[in-house]
Order: sequence, then structure tokens, then C-alpha cells
Amino acid sequence: MANRLAGKVALITGGCSGIGLGAVELFVSEGAKVVAADLQVEKGQRLEERFSGAVRFAPCDVTEEADIAAACQAAAAHFGGLDVIFNNAGHAGSPGAVEAIDAEGWDKTFALLVRGPALGMKHALPLMRARGGGSVINTASIAGLQAGWGPLAYSAAKAAVVHLSRCAAAELSPQNIRVNAICPGLIATSIFGAALGMSREASDQMAAMVAQNAATAQPIPKPGLPEDIAAAALYLASDDSRFVTGTQIVVDGGLTIGSRHAWDAAAPSPFSAIFGMSADDMRAAAGPRR
Repeated sequence: MANRLAGKVALITGGCSGIGLGAVELFVSEGAKVVAADLQVEKGQRLEERFSGAVRFAPCDVTEEADIAAACQAAAAHFGGLDVIFNNAGHAGSPGAVEAIDAEGWDKTFALLVRGPALGMKHALPLMRARGGGSVINTASIAGLQAGWGPLAYSAAKAAVVHLSRCAAAELSPQNIRVNAICPGLIATSIFGAALGMSREASDQMAAMVAQNAATAQPIPKPGLPEDIAAAALYLASDDSRFVTGTQIVVDGGLTIGSRHAWDAAAPSPFSAIFGMSADDMRAAAGPRR
């Protein structure tokens, strides 16, 4: 099925690299007009040139409400309105553990990852209402669902995004506006290098390394790529998901299915540590069932 977004206008934050870029490319291929909002001006200008007439670049720092408002208005000014907002911009945030929480870093993390999507919804709402409804998509993370997949501030912020999406879905459903979240797993993007303080160029190289090595980390033996998240966003942006709101879609290659031994026969079972023998050994010792 092609042209699933024909006639629709989308705003994608963080649209010039990683997951956002993958979404811009896919949305355009499916017939959408797209405003790509990002801090990366040179990449944004190249993207606008690449998709002339279908993409407009909007310089945007999502921690600045005026920038978000301007990006939404760019959708109205250039394409006549707004049907979809994909609040995707983000980074790994403050790295501190509980004992080392940095208050300023914590606040900046939440300003980017939680307040940004909230204000995106705020400024998209009037434009969507004018079009008779719309779809809001927020990038959360498996780090917001389980411990151990990200720094503390990042994980807490992404958990907030999941619940923010739920609450907003309830509030906005009477206006025919759907709100959902996507929880990516290990996706090969520059976020990992950025979390280590690398430059944008080095972070992009780090993403390639993640893509090369990530296939062994989860049950589905392929690296998670931006286009995998973009495909989920396409579903949520399109009318295919017209009966879906207030939920989160986990796109992680099965990373959160359970302990590694559940899908990797070579991995030790927790039974080994608890009982001093493997699950197979326990079954053998128990003998045949009566």
C-alpha cells in the first residue's frame, strides 16, 4: 500500500538525523508534506533541497517554546495546516546516578524530553483541530519501561513521556486527536556517541559501529535502524491506526522479552545460580512425570 499519508502534513522534530530523518524520508515517500524541525541548520537546508516542495526546514530548539510554535506555524504557512506531529527530538540527557544527580542537568533533560513533546502538542492542537483531528506521536524508550536501559534522568523522562501520552490521549480523544508513544530499543543512531560527549561527526561514526554489532543483542538478529522506528511512526500517523490511542508501541527487536536465556540457548539460566543446576538438569533430576 502506497501513499498512506497523501494529503497529510507532518511536523517531525529532530528531523535531520537518526530516527527523525528516517521518518522524514518515509513520510515523504508515502505522500506527506513535512516540516523537519532541528538544530542542525546545514543538514536541514540540504534536506529541504533534496525534497524540494515536499520538505521545509524549521530551525528549532524544542526547549524553546517560541521555536516549537514557529515550527508549527511553518506547517500552516507552507502546507496549509498540520495533521501529524512526531515529537522525536532528544538526546541521552544528564548521565548522573542517584547519588550524583545534577539538578541543572536533570532539568535540562526533562525540558528536552518531556516539556518539548508537551509543548509540541500544545501548539499543534489548534492546527489539528482546524483539520478535524490528527495524530500525535511521542518518542519514548524501553528505558521508560524497564530499569537498566539508560541513565536515570533519561529513563525517568521517558517514563514520563509514556504517561504524558496516555493522559493527553484521554483529554484529546473527543477532538479526534490520537496520542501514542513509540518505545525504541537499541537503535543505531548518534545518541550513543552524544551520550559520551562525542562530536556530531564522531557520534555518527558511533552509530555505524552500533549497527555493525547490535544484531547479537536481541532475539531478532538484525540491528535496529531508524527506518524500523519510522515504520512504526508511519502506522501511527496514518489512518491504519485510526482506532489506536493512548498506548505505546515497543520496537526493540525483542530486547525486553525477558532474560537472554529465554531466547539464547547458550546463555546461562537463572536456575543455575539459584539451584546450582540448569533447567534441563532440574528436569532430568525430577524424573518423568506421573
